[in-house]
Amino acid sequence: MVNCEHFRYLEASRGSLPSKDLTFKFYADGKLIIVDNDTGHTINPRELRGGSYDFYVRQRIAFIRRDLNAKRAKYA
Repeated sequence: MVNCEHFRYLEASRGSLPSKDLTFKFYADGKLIIVDNDTGHTINPRELRGGSYDFYVRQRIAFIRRDLNAKRAKYA
């Protein structure tokens, strides 16, 4: 069984930009999948802008910190 953390991000529309409904899946092996819930397509992190990119960066950093703390506790 592969350890995976799921996060859903809802971004309100701003001006002419449509709203975003994204699911982020962070896997323990470092793999990342971002799914656009409206279209069902996967998204590359380079395609993220604004609030969705900020959300991705914050969650990625938090995931790395949790992983490092778990490894430190296990092997210390």
